[in-house]
Amino acid sequence: MKYRCIIIEDNILERDALEMKLNKIDSLVVKAVLADGMEAVSVLKNEDIDIVFSDIDMPDLSGIELLKSLKNPPVFIFISSHSEHAAESFNLDVIDYIVKPAKIERLIKAVDKAIEYINAKRKVQAETPAKPIATPQAATDFIRTIDAHEYFFIKENNNYNKLNVGDVLFIESMGDFSKISTTGNKSHMVLISLKNLEKQLPENLFIRIHKQYIINVLHIKNISVSDIKLSNNLVIPVSIAYKQALQDNLINKKTLTRFIE
Repeated sequence: MKYRCIIIEDNILERDALEMKLNKIDSLVVKAVLADGMEAVSVLKNEDIDIVFSDIDMPDLSGIELLKSLKNPPVFIFISSHSEHAAESFNLDVIDYIVKPAKIERLIKAVDKAIEYINAKRKVQAETPAKPIATPQAATDFIRTIDAHEYFFIKENNNYNKLNVGDVLFIESMGDFSKISTTGNKSHMVLISLKNLEKQLPENLFIRIHKQYIINVLHIKNISVSDIKLSNNLVIPVSIAYKQALQDNLINKKTLTRFIE
């Protein structure tokens, strides 16, 4: 299956380079290559687009302003020279943020994530009845139980499946979805934002270390200045915004020291 995408980039050299790289990705078909956000408005109104690869700093209409202007936007992947826009981008549920120059392997990773999100959203929409039956507040997609420190339930394929807390490695933001990765190289997609999941998970076991990631402290193997290695040897980045909280709430409390008061 091919996923339709457009490119929005005001620099002609970078625009041509990005088009060349995306044309090498078999799952994509580039429907339009545009020089600014204003051109994209017309295309997005008239074309069915799955993924938008957009620069942020552009004349007349920036990438962020374009995204905010759209009522039902496709999946956005921002590609920018400025990493300081990343936090605002993820607050807008951008699926990924790439700092220039965009290497082909980084683009492939972003595309895979976008496709996973698109397929999960289509699946949820297909399973949602036209007239949903009202359910009690407790019967949500994510259920916290009295014994939440040991397990919780997620809704998948109209069933409530139990996940043991100890099996959860980390949780990744996928826009308005979240992907729960567990031991055994398994993953589960839920229609709940990472922000809402964070409020429901037991805070002594799950900690936010990045706009995109929550990790299970039970699976931490080691912590470095910029990232955390989990028990499956996967490395998760730690953002500057969450570094101090990680230090205060976990490292300082759980590190053995030579002297105590």
